Amino acid sequence: MFIRTLEKKLKVLFEKYPIVGVMGPRQSGKTTLVRNAFPHLDYVNLENLDLRQLAQEDPRGFLKRYNGVILDEVQNVPELFSYLQTISDVNDKPSQFVLTGSHNFLLFEKIAQSLAGRIALTTLLPLSYKELANPCDVFTAIQKGFYPRMHRYDISHNDFYSNYTSTYVERDVRQITNVTDLSLFQKFIKLCAGRIGQVINFTSLAMDCGISQPTAKKWMSILESSYLMYLVQPYHENFNKRLIKNPKLYFYDTGLACYLLGIEDPQQLEWHSMRGELFENLVFSETYKFFYAQGKQPPVFFWRNQSGVEIDMIIERAEGIIPVEVKSGQTVRNDFFNNLRYLEALTEIRESFLVYSGQDRLTFKNTQIIPWESLESSLETMELNTI
Repeated sequence: MFIRTLEKKLKVLFEKYPIVGVMGPRQSGKTTLVRNAFPHLDYVNLENLDLRQLAQEDPRGFLKRYNGVILDEVQNVPELFSYLQTISDVNDKPSQFVLTGSHNFLLFEKIAQSLAGRIALTTLLPLSYKELANPCDVFTAIQKGFYPRMHRYDISHNDFYSNYTSTYVERDVRQITNVTDLSLFQKFIKLCAGRIGQVINFTSLAMDCGISQPTAKKWMSILESSYLMYLVQPYHENFNKRLIKNPKLYFYDTGLACYLLGIEDPQQLEWHSMRGELFENLVFSETYKFFYAQGKQPPVFFWRNQSGVEIDMIIERAEGIIPVEVKSGQTVRNDFFNNLRYLEALTEIRESFLVYSGQDRLTFKNTQIIPWESLESSLETMELNTI
């Protein structure tokens, strides 16, 4: 059993709101989390066809059966949302309903219409390295990924991700939208995996896949909404006027990305052409997990000008930005700091991070040099120092 950091925040929110929602990718541990956090509540799995039909045919009567309930995969019965609004308003008290959903696009759309101000939304991603509580080398962490079931039952990398992707494409995509050529959609996902850490060019992506640019944007939105990948936006502050304005692409789980790239063994990563991009993806995803576990939207961006000078990550704080450079090497070199020094010449920087795959924690001028395993503890310190 894994201890999930989000549980503490979830319990606090449930004491203050009539409804809390937990969204995230399939198999990220949402059901286990909410059942452990609220064992006193009734539990209803709306993947169950019989229960789903009951809820669809008589939403009001269905909800009146329960005095506090967990509604798992609630996006399957969107008819419930307006009734949840009415019941929560009539009861006028916190701690009434817990909702989970794997499809952000459906859940969030209905919430915006019916439950605004009544629900506290949270996001649960696969395990963080700290939650995994099983030390491993960086290549194993990247290649195996962090889905709880795979680690709990020691499922092989290929077995888990082949089933995960086929289930997603064959069932979830059909539920999300009318994709007529599923093999073409699978090709699109693999092409996205090959663009990790890159500024996204929809024209190039569409051309390589053999689809139109509007279709590429639509499919990207589907992959974002179902928590397979995410787009990191460029930092908006105008340090100079020649900035890149398109987002960069990352996967929520590096293990899935490795599967799509055909990386079957951790040691392949040592010399793989995408070693640096996958390590960067690991650092971004661990950062996202940290903020989501606090119930916060990740204040994470990147910065790049048209001359190619780039800061891999910008963390935005009220007190100012924290630039983060990410390097997959195990030895710190002087040129690792070049872009940080360039940014310091444009704006005031009080603190910066350099995350690398080595073991030693060091400080160079105002830059903290952090081993990747220590990233979460460094982010915790950063949060405490900015409260």
